[in-house]
Amino acid sequence: MRIGLFTDTYFPQVSGVATSIRTLKEELEKEGHEVYIFTSTDRNVKRFEDPTIIRLPSVPFISFTDRRIVYRGLISSYKIAKAYQLDLIHTQTEFSLGLLGKLVAAALHIPVIHTYHTQYEDYVGYIAKGRLVKPGMVKYIVRGYLSDLDGVICPSRIVYNLLESYNVKIPKRIIPTGINVEEYRRADITYSQIAALREELGISKDETMLLSLSRVSYEKNIQAVLQQFPAILAVNPRVKLVIVGDGPYLEKLQDLAEELQLGQSVLFTGMISHDQVALYYKAADFFISASTSETQGLTYVESLASGRPVIAHGNPYLDDLITDKMFGTLFYKEEDLADAVIDAIVSTPAMTEKAYEAKMYELSAQHFAKSVYAFYLDVLISEKFKKQEKFSLTVKSEQRPASSRTFRLAKRAISLPSKAVRVTAKTSVKVVKAPGKLVSSIRDFLN
Repeated sequence: MRIGLFTDTYFPQVSGVATSIRTLKEELEKEGHEVYIFTSTDRNVKRFEDPTIIRLPSVPFISFTDRRIVYRGLISSYKIAKAYQLDLIHTQTEFSLGLLGKLVAAALHIPVIHTYHTQYEDYVGYIAKGRLVKPGMVKYIVRGYLSDLDGVICPSRIVYNLLESYNVKIPKRIIPTGINVEEYRRADITYSQIAALREELGISKDETMLLSLSRVSYEKNIQAVLQQFPAILAVNPRVKLVIVGDGPYLEKLQDLAEELQLGQSVLFTGMISHDQVALYYKAADFFISASTSETQGLTYVESLASGRPVIAHGNPYLDDLITDKMFGTLFYKEEDLADAVIDAIVSTPAMTEKAYEAKMYELSAQHFAKSVYAFYLDVLISEKFKKQEKFSLTVKSEQRPASSRTFRLAKRAISLPSKAVRVTAKTSVKVVKAPGKLVSSIRDFLN
């Protein structure tokens, strides 16, 4: 199968969406499929670095300067997609490249499905400081984008329930994004490496290390963890929080930690290299998050693959993921966060090998890609059935007596307003006089 993935964000831009797309591409290619990514340009990468990655002219997005939107490239995308003979288009954004993907799919008469990644109600404040798009408008925008698609992938039950509440009617399927489990299992990481990192961070063997690893932004709600940390230390002073990452809210978090007099109990590392991520997970005792904006959250999965349980604000996705106490502890109110941390430290059992391996397959990139491919097949079969049904109806229509069709056409022509007839006549003259080159280019585009 030949698939086109249309996305506004891709590596070297770092995000959960970019990771999800790369994972899907690599796993589908392992199964023999051809996957082409249509995405934005990036100043840190050559435009033609890979023939399977098509980069289109783009500019930074309003208020999200680390994200970009494409401003042209429809005709070139169409020609490339046609040359590659795509069977299906899979959009990963509702913005520029998502819209472009829909147009290309319509021109090629092939199905288009979508993955809904982001709960936008939590992010509209970044666009013109919330004055342009209100949270209540989101469902209408999303429903409009999805209304004419052939299907939508929901990375979690949260997304499925959200789209149900938006009254989205197209076929929906819950398929959690998988990860390369071996990238985090990392049997090659030694105890001495883990001990060295903890020593570097100033965390002793008898202290509990909580790890927060994410983009440091307001919606990640790291501030809730800091606000509850004095209560945690009052019960167990041998707990330390390591906040890994960078972002627009970093300075405010540092100020909050100072205001709460958390001293050496909270450490800010800033960004770390990708090859260090697994080591940080391994060095931690728990991964912690108070975010309520995640539709899935790959960091939870990465932590489990590293063999480390999570402490997190519960939601339908995590309810499905944390199926045993050995995998984590959930809380549902911010004021319960401190109790959840103390409970997790005291009563979390070790992961058994059997339970861990079963969970790893569930979270694996291989399982993810196979589930997505199964959805592709269902959509293609459904599309083929629709075309056959449409052809059958057309044949039946053409089998009606010519006289009745002629009568209907004549009746419509008679009822046409005289002004419309005059306009049609003028238009016909213009078309006849149109340059042959222009007519040929239009014909080539439609074919």
